[in-house]
Amino acid sequence: MSTLPGIALAELDDLALARRCAAREPAAIRHVVTLNNQRLFRTAWSVLKDRGEAEEAVQAGYLKAFAGIGEFAGRSALSTWLTRIVINEALARLRSNRRRKDQLAKRGVAVLDEYREALMRGSEPEAPDSELARRQLRLMIERAVAALPTPFRAVFVLREVEGLSVEEAAEVLAIPPATVKTRLLRARRRLQVLLAPDVRSALTGVFPFAGADCEAMTARILEQLTG
Repeated sequence: MSTLPGIALAELDDLALARRCAAREPAAIRHVVTLNNQRLFRTAWSVLKDRGEAEEAVQAGYLKAFAGIGEFAGRSALSTWLTRIVINEALARLRSNRRRKDQLAKRGVAVLDEYREALMRGSEPEAPDSELARRQLRLMIERAVAALPTPFRAVFVLREVEGLSVEEAAEVLAIPPATVKTRLLRARRRLQVLLAPDVRSALTGVFPFAGADCEAMTARILEQLTG
């Protein structure tokens, strides 16, 4: 199968893209991965609250998805199908992490995840074009959203950050649309005490997963799928 130029790939419907991915066409895989990296990372983070864990969940989710993409029937959008796979992977990792922590606690071993996370965060180089005030604002938003209970956090990220409709979020999370509305309302109320109203316009810049991060994820997926 010949590789189509990028502009043609953007015009294909989801079923056609899925068929090309099933045939391991590098350009199609790259197109799908690049198009969905941001949403999938944000969704995984909304469950795991850890960048490294979220990246691993996204990568594992992609590999599972592409292994079975030949069975994609187009009953939902390809992006929705991928998001559902990744959120299930993230939830499985969350359950596994909780079991491991419980086992460690029973043996009296201290779990220092917060300290380790702080060290890793401090070791990450700051992007040369980052602006200090925006960085501080983004961190404030991320901390506030991270403080939400997991069910509220997942709904908030999908609706307010990713811009999914109520129906799309309900399909991804496998809950009724009314539950999505209720959880979003409660999440907003909890965040009101932490965030000023004018912060809402900055939400599109939080939990960044673009540039080098996005390209590295895409390269890893392509390497494992196409050799």
